[in-house]
Amino acid sequence: MTSNGQDSFIHFQTKLEDASDIELVVLVPTFRRPDHLVKTLKTIVSQRPDVPLATIVVDNDADGLAGAQAAKGFLSGHSVDSAVVVARRHGYAHACNTGLAAALELFPGLSAVAVIYDDEIAAPEWLDCLMTVQEAHDADIVGGPQLPVFGHPREQKWKRHPVFAPPYHGTGPVPVLYSAGNVLITRGVLDGMPRPFMDPALNVVGIGDADFFDRAQAKGFSFAWAADAWVAESVPAHHTTASWTRARSLEKGAISTLMEHQRDGTPTGRLKTLGKSLWLLASSLPIGLRLWAETGLAAASLYPLHVAIGRLSPRIGPARLQGGKGD
Repeated sequence: MTSNGQDSFIHFQTKLEDASDIELVVLVPTFRRPDHLVKTLKTIVSQRPDVPLATIVVDNDADGLAGAQAAKGFLSGHSVDSAVVVARRHGYAHACNTGLAAALELFPGLSAVAVIYDDEIAAPEWLDCLMTVQEAHDADIVGGPQLPVFGHPREQKWKRHPVFAPPYHGTGPVPVLYSAGNVLITRGVLDGMPRPFMDPALNVVGIGDADFFDRAQAKGFSFAWAADAWVAESVPAHHTTASWTRARSLEKGAISTLMEHQRDGTPTGRLKTLGKSLWLLASSLPIGLRLWAETGLAAASLYPLHVAIGRLSPRIGPARLQGGKGD
């Protein structure tokens, strides 16, 4: 991959295997989390898949380069194939598009790309589990759980809140995925989807990955869930408050409406979305009471109400992180 003078450039690269022999690439978009990035990379280099592996880190902070420097310092001390790429344009879509394009250009023989965020650490058999499920179900895209890790014992109760729950529980085929924070994307998808893979125009509302999966589904690509291919996601202390979970619940509702409008923006489609939102609003009380009983967390009872309200006023707040996550 060469710099085009505008969008991206290679900051660092190590070469052990012949580039054409690399079959699997792990992509790590990063933005101003150098310390945790190193923790993430430690769990990647410990993976032992049955195919040749390379790691690509994409630093989305071209001014600071803290992630690029941290990745270079770590990867240079390990016998691994790797590249550290800098994406000059801010936003998760730009970072992910840069990483996927780099994977295809640097490693032309790759068969799949696994994506993990820079605030996550991978399970010991993470890649093996993703690949096993992909092969077992002949799936084009495989996702896994992003399990929350809290910094203080008093914050553990929030683990029971629905905003931290994975979308699926059992391993097997699923209709679609929503987050690229723990996912395996096969080469067929990358060859079959138009570029840019993720729409940069959606950076502001943070639904670039969900939109990508939605368009992949429309093209006929299949999805599966690997329940054992978990990653542990570090949760900041300010995400363990009633105000943040309320804002995140509203945002999830807004995102679902925006996605439905993306699929069908006709008057009929919008009317269907409105009807679904009103039904969710009407049923929020009994569902909320059930969630309270199941989780023992009073704040969980308001989740369906906040999602329904978010669906009825589909606006995304300004406090979204670069990584596509709510702040």
